Amino acid sequence: MQAQRDGTIDLQDPPRRRRSRWHWLWKLPLALLLLSVLQVLALRFVDPPFSAYMAARQVAAWTGAGPERIDYEWRDWDAIAPALPLAVIASEDQNFARHRGFDFEAIEKARAHNARGGRTRGASTISQQVARNLFLWSGRSWVRKGLEAWYTVLIELLWPKQRILEVYVNVAEFGDGVYGAQAAAQRFFGRDASSLDWTQSARLAAVLPSPRRYSATRPGPYVQRRTGAIQRQMRQIGGEAHLRQLQ
Repeated sequence: MQAQRDGTIDLQDPPRRRRSRWHWLWKLPLALLLLSVLQVLALRFVDPPFSAYMAARQVAAWTGAGPERIDYEWRDWDAIAPALPLAVIASEDQNFARHRGFDFEAIEKARAHNARGGRTRGASTISQQVARNLFLWSGRSWVRKGLEAWYTVLIELLWPKQRILEVYVNVAEFGDGVYGAQAAAQRFFGRDASSLDWTQSARLAAVLPSPRRYSATRPGPYVQRRTGAIQRQMRQIGGEAHLRQLQ
């Protein structure tokens, strides 16, 4: 108990008042989890105006440490040539239609490959790349890895496969500051995303591992070899009929 200035007695002891002031702290993680769920659910129906990666690149552009401008223009699924989503599946994630966000077979193969040395191989699925590009920041840390896994689970639970792929081909970086199918098709081939052919689509997919290093318009030996390999893989997984599994 504590006496007040007006002579009354405060029956609430100071430690209890302090606890009441901080009781909301345990609710903060729950609020953040709920916010992330609502965020992912909303983007199932609302086309993202930008991604976290685009925002970071725009800030870099303002400071002179990034591209002169960011090219990005959303295109709905039906306004993108089927060859492009097929090409990115063939190149990036051939088990996309079957896994639930994490391809554990590919992860084990990448681990074994990397243990032997040579060029490092990744095993990120398209779902993981959407989570990373759309919501997170570049870099490597356990915090970011944990958030990437959480957003990947949410995306797989709340979005159909076709929506995941639609968002991916719209926010992926195909060149320095060039994001999405429409911006890439116009910048590199002078055409609309709806008219990309198999070779052009495979070439765009070929530069995805390092779009600021490789060029879709001036392909070097690696991109040329990779383009041919992707086209063969596009046929092997069933061509455009493969996309019907995502509906």
